[in-house]
Amino acid sequence: MKKNATLLITGGTGSFGNAVLDKFLDSDISEIRILSRDEKKQHDMRVVYNNPKIKFLIGDVRDKQSLVSAIKGVDYIFHAAALKQVPSCEFFPLEAVKTNVIGTDNVLSVAIENNVKKIICLSTDKAVYPINAMGTSKAMMEKVFVAKSRISDSTIICGTRYGNVMASRGSVIPHFYDQIKSGKEITVTDPNMTRFMMTLDDAVKLVMFAFENGNAGDIFIQKSPSTTIGELASTMKKIYNSSVKIRNIGIRHAEKIHETLLTREERLVAEELDHYFRVPSDNRDLNYNKFFFEGKQSKDLVDYNSFNTNRLSEKELTNLLASIGYK
Repeated sequence: MKKNATLLITGGTGSFGNAVLDKFLDSDISEIRILSRDEKKQHDMRVVYNNPKIKFLIGDVRDKQSLVSAIKGVDYIFHAAALKQVPSCEFFPLEAVKTNVIGTDNVLSVAIENNVKKIICLSTDKAVYPINAMGTSKAMMEKVFVAKSRISDSTIICGTRYGNVMASRGSVIPHFYDQIKSGKEITVTDPNMTRFMMTLDDAVKLVMFAFENGNAGDIFIQKSPSTTIGELASTMKKIYNSSVKIRNIGIRHAEKIHETLLTREERLVAEELDHYFRVPSDNRDLNYNKFFFEGKQSKDLVDYNSFNTNRLSEKELTNLLASIGYK
C-alpha cells in the first residue's frame, strides 16, 4: 500500500480486523478506519491498541448513509462485515440478505462514488454449492461484487474465498478446548466430517495476495489442508492429556459433510498458482448469441473440497494447533 494511504476495514472489530491491525500498525499506512456497529468491541480495541493511527467509526453497512463519511478519503477497503453464523442466518435469512448482499452493494456503491482505488471482499467456502441461508447470501455477495467490478472504471473490486479460520470466534477449536478444560465430554457432529484448516495469518496473507495481484472481478482461493472433526477432537485430547469422552451427536441442520472451495465449473477457467487458485470473472456481455456459439471445452474435473485436498497427519495437525496457541 502506498505511503500515507487510508485503509477502511468493514466489520473491523472481528478476528480478521484485529489480525490486519497487527500487520499494518507498523507500516507506512497513515490511517486505518474500523467500521462496525458494536461499540463495546470498538472500546475494547481502543483500549488494547491505544494508537492514534486507528480511527473507530460506528456504522452499519445496511445503512448507506452511514458509509458516506466513513468511506470519504479512503484509498482501500477490506470488506469483512457479514452475518456469519449458520444457525442465525437460517432463522433470519432476510437479515443475512440485508447485511451480506445489500450491505455489500452499499459499500461498493459508495466506494465507487468516492474513487476508492481497490476493494477486497471476503467470502466463504459456504458460498460454493450453498445449502444454507448464510452460504446462499455469501454466494449472492460474490455475484454482486463481480457484477459491480464490470462497471467500475477507477475502483478495482475483487475477492477472496476461504474456509473456517482456526480458533476464530464461534469456531469448533475453542469449543473443544472449553469442553476439555471443564472436564465435559467433547461433542462431535460426525467424526468423518472434514473441514479445511486455515489460520488467521493465512487469511490475512490471502487477502494481501488478492490485494497485490487481483484484477477486476477475480476471486482468490488458498489451497488449504484439511482434517476430520474426529481427528481434531482426538488430537486435542492428546495435546491436553485429557480422558474426557468423545460423543457423536449427529449432523446439525444446514451442515455439510465436506466443504467446497472451488466448484467443478470454476476449475474449467481457474488459474492454478503455487498456493492459490485465481478464478477470473466472466466478462462476456449480454449479447446472448455468444452463449449459443461460444464456450469452453469440458474437462474431467472435480470440485476442490475438504475431502480431496491434502489431509493433515496427526503430527502436522498438532504442530498447526501449537502455532495458534493450543499446546
